[in-house]
Amino acid sequence: MPVIAVVNRKGGSGKSTLAAHIAAWCARNGSSVMLGDVDRQQSARAWLKRRDAALPAIAPWAVDQKNMLRVPTGITHVVLDTPGGMHGFELARVVMFADAIVMPVCNSMFDRESAEACHAELMTMPRVASGRCRLAIVGMRIDARTNSAQTLDAWAETLRVPFLGPLRETQLYVRSLERGLTIFDLQPHLAAADLAQWAPILQWLKPQLYPPQAANDGTSVIRPPAQSLAPKKAVSRPTVPEEVVSRRLGTLPGSLMPAQESMVQGGRMSTLSAGRTPAAPLRPAAAPTLARPTRLSDGPQIPQFLKRK
Repeated sequence: MPVIAVVNRKGGSGKSTLAAHIAAWCARNGSSVMLGDVDRQQSARAWLKRRDAALPAIAPWAVDQKNMLRVPTGITHVVLDTPGGMHGFELARVVMFADAIVMPVCNSMFDRESAEACHAELMTMPRVASGRCRLAIVGMRIDARTNSAQTLDAWAETLRVPFLGPLRETQLYVRSLERGLTIFDLQPHLAAADLAQWAPILQWLKPQLYPPQAANDGTSVIRPPAQSLAPKKAVSRPTVPEEVVSRRLGTLPGSLMPAQESMVQGGRMSTLSAGRTPAAPLRPAAAPTLARPTRLSDGPQIPQFLKRK
């Protein structure tokens, strides 16, 4: 299944806003999407609690009777809202499972320098450097009366990273999120300017979210999105096999909340199997071990690939 991660080391860069909107757009197009909130502030989780049940559904992390964290049955797309300050092995584990990374950046010297350092570390990772995990930048809280968008565009060009465009600073985002909404849940005439700004962002995301065949999703077929951004009636959603694998993981750090445990069998994320290392592939090379066994706890546990060392 496609996995989109929203990443930036700097806090307050708009990661939760961007992640919530990407998830809502997927839901509007009939996809079964989960918004995985691994941010310490749990902004996306709080927003999901405000969302009306009558709106297209967005699933949070699920906890089963055994206190294991897993993707709910039937999910076809995952959007990850990641914490600020993520680096090192923690960042590498997210990159390992992401098909694309979107980096929200505000236009200030501090934001650009922080994002540039994050980009430099990302480019040391083979999946990003080879293009298997694509990377793009979105300008956040951009004042149209300034040249901020042009500044970010020129800066992104020096990094050789696509600049997908700016999202303006407006109270429409603030008021919508407070009600559990996004601009995709509003009447089109109320958010025409913002929908126009999202058009190039969605154009870049579509091949990542709706490839002809997701490379990490076995034989499941993902339905392509509708072309219109206007709200529509709910449509039937594709289902995936209910076979999942899980693994007991270590103690939940106090700074992080529950995150995903397992994925559909056959996917990249399903390599974390229950109580054992992955089966050896047909090739001579052995599957890498992602983490050492850790002590169990009674509380919800975080998957090892997103857990701090």
